[in-house]
Amino acid sequence: MAGGGLVRPTADELMTVTAARALAGHVSCFVGIGLPSTAANLARRVHNPDLSLIYESGAIGARPSRLPLSIGDGELAETADAVVSVPEVFNYWLQPGRIDVGFLGAAQLDRFANLNTTFVGGTYQRPTVRLPGSGGAPEIAASCREVFVMVRHSRRAFVAEVDFVTSAGHGTGPGFRAAWGLRGAGPVLVVTDLGVLEPDPVTRELTLTRVHPGVPVADVRAATGWDLRVAPDLGTTEPPTSQELSVLRRLTEGSSP
Repeated sequence: MAGGGLVRPTADELMTVTAARALAGHVSCFVGIGLPSTAANLARRVHNPDLSLIYESGAIGARPSRLPLSIGDGELAETADAVVSVPEVFNYWLQPGRIDVGFLGAAQLDRFANLNTTFVGGTYQRPTVRLPGSGGAPEIAASCREVFVMVRHSRRAFVAEVDFVTSAGHGTGPGFRAAWGLRGAGPVLVVTDLGVLEPDPVTRELTLTRVHPGVPVADVRAATGWDLRVAPDLGTTEPPTSQELSVLRRLTEGSSP
């Protein structure tokens, strides 16, 4: 239970706070819309006020007073340190590896943190479900120094093999990224509503390293579409503080802290 009389945090709030804490100490973050944007904006308000938020639309150093509705939200341009063209964002900032963290979501990911946002089921030409597509995610996954991923934990999302590799994680295992000339380290952290996964330093396979308070390991394994490895020194994430929860709730309700 959080302090200060606040209502117990939801699973999404635990996930968002955990992801926001991971941005402490970083300089810049390439932000995706949705859960990653919420976590990044919470981080800037509570854990890292100097964090520079960069959006694909060209907003550099955006300080939105509310959560943006899309990468084209005028609030981003109005509060940014600079607004540049989309080609400049990719050619000058992203591809040369100048951005610390890329923050992504996905519809599916596999044991090596390869991400799918293209389609689910069927074939590329005749999918069962057509997803929004790649946007800038493949470049973010390839070139940011590190990648954080936020995904709600279920067997629909955590699959043995993604239906389509939209954004490369660790491919087929050790050496994949170097062989393909991918500049960044790839996904180093996957935060879900059940816990935290990190790639094994040798095999690069995602391993459960922390669970959220009250979440049994058996529940995480049951929500994963492969035989999930668990770290021998498995930890538990710290519950959100009253400050984190109050700021997050004001942010999601649309009022500036």
